Amino acid sequence: MKLFDVYPVNDITITKAQGSNVWDDKGQEYLDLYGGHAVISIGHTHPHYVKRLTDQLSKVGFYSNSIHIPLQKELAEKLGKVSGKEDYQLFLVNSGAEANENALKLASFYNGRKKIIAFKKAFHGRTSLAVAATDNPKIVAPVNETDNVIFLPWEDQAALEKTFQENEISSVIIEGIQGVGGINVASAAFLQKIRSLCDQYNAVYIADSVQCGYGRSGKFFSHDHAGVNADIYTMAKGMGNGFPIGGIIIAPKFKPVYGMLGTTFGGNHLACAAALAVLEVIEQEGLMANAAAIGEYLITELKKIPQVKEVRGVGLMIGIDLPDELAHVKKELLFKHKIFTGEAKPNVIRLLPSLALNKEQADHFLNAFKKELAN
Repeated sequence: MKLFDVYPVNDITITKAQGSNVWDDKGQEYLDLYGGHAVISIGHTHPHYVKRLTDQLSKVGFYSNSIHIPLQKELAEKLGKVSGKEDYQLFLVNSGAEANENALKLASFYNGRKKIIAFKKAFHGRTSLAVAATDNPKIVAPVNETDNVIFLPWEDQAALEKTFQENEISSVIIEGIQGVGGINVASAAFLQKIRSLCDQYNAVYIADSVQCGYGRSGKFFSHDHAGVNADIYTMAKGMGNGFPIGGIIIAPKFKPVYGMLGTTFGGNHLACAAALAVLEVIEQEGLMANAAAIGEYLITELKKIPQVKEVRGVGLMIGIDLPDELAHVKKELLFKHKIFTGEAKPNVIRLLPSLALNKEQADHFLNAFKKELAN
């Protein structure tokens, strides 16, 4: 049997990882500013994380949601405390796509409506409804196509208001910072407008925080920068530091009914142990403040570089927009300078490092980046 070939891959095999560094099977060290796609939030193989998972695995790795799992309640309490959303409710799943799928479904249960507002360049996942709300026709199969999703221009308040007036809207789903779309930051005014229209029309505001949440922006949710509370926040990626876990936190106005949502693996013992370790490290090591400080430093320094078209982002979610003639730089950073970064088409380098990235590592990247641009 062969692997189903759906990913273009770099010819690198990572065999060891620690903090913000990884090593390949030849012993070559790399600086990791990609974090496996914003997944590594507290650093690779953090000792507290490893101990939490190892200790739990020696007790029980899995049982279904048919029994009490005290770790789930412990996680809900810690998540409420660290995020500041203590009056919300937690439902645990395994991925970001599942989180968005369940959020959209719960919204429809709540108000009995079907229409969803999403935005141009949005990415919400690859499952049925999540991919239907993703602005990329190449990954939407015919069976996923639906007229229930309305795509609007990013930051267009007039179009948003008009769509509410002309349709019975169930929910609005929006990334506080678009990731795959190229690190586009939603303004406070736009998010506040979404909040006010959802209140006016009894629609549900879904804050897709799968990539831009969990402290990456310097606040727990990037939507917090706008001073608004969403009705449902979706989470995954950095939530488990590499262990598959996702979740939605749900405002108090939503009342659960047995059977409306369900999962086999969601909230399993190991996943909860991983997520608790992440929150404990974020809290104990002040990683949200570090993300804000190092992110601000990187963005300030990058904006000084004349060859860069634009720098977008908040905290340690940064997009560097390059002209066409510098499209090769990402590849050179990896193979010449041994630095992993992400990308967004056509020529945006995405920085999604561990929230523990330090100034020395940031400077190492900046020096390599400037050197490559000078060539």
